[in-house]
Amino acid sequence: MAAPVALRDDFDGSSLRALAKRTRDAGQLRRFLALAEIYDGGSRGEAARIGGVGLQTVRDWVLRFNARGPEGLIDAKHPGPTPKLNAEHRAALLHLVEEGPIPSVDGVVRWRLKDLVAWIQEEFAISLDETTVGRALRTMGYRKLSARPRHHAQDAEAAEAFKKTSPTRWRRSGRASQKPPR
Repeated sequence: MAAPVALRDDFDGSSLRALAKRTRDAGQLRRFLALAEIYDGGSRGEAARIGGVGLQTVRDWVLRFNARGPEGLIDAKHPGPTPKLNAEHRAALLHLVEEGPIPSVDGVVRWRLKDLVAWIQEEFAISLDETTVGRALRTMGYRKLSARPRHHAQDAEAAEAFKKTSPTRWRRSGRASQKPPR
């Protein structure tokens, strides 16, 4: 059996417990308490029981703590998958949207997400969904705007006449309407 990895010399059990009192991260707190047990002379098995993990995980915590100190015990945010559109693709898309379509060349009078998806497919051979392109445009500061549909035969005067109007002056109700219900 291999010898356990030694902990750093610049901390002790009481200093880790003090750090555990100040932290707001539950995972980091649990790791501080487990490593404090090791500093106080407890076994790695007891530290694993306190942390609710196995011995290998305690060893990983020790290595992270030795390398980066208390910050090494904070769960790092996972980066996620790399985006399909890199900075060059986004710049080209931004330029295309800023310039607007040329009806005789592009065949459209305004860009739709469907058209931009087709352009990205032709230009960069990247297959994207319309929602992904819409999300990319939104992060670049664009908003999806569409005009409210209007019927071609709508009569503005008839619409104004149809609207309900409020009386010009409010009047107080009569005494009969102020009787309490039975």
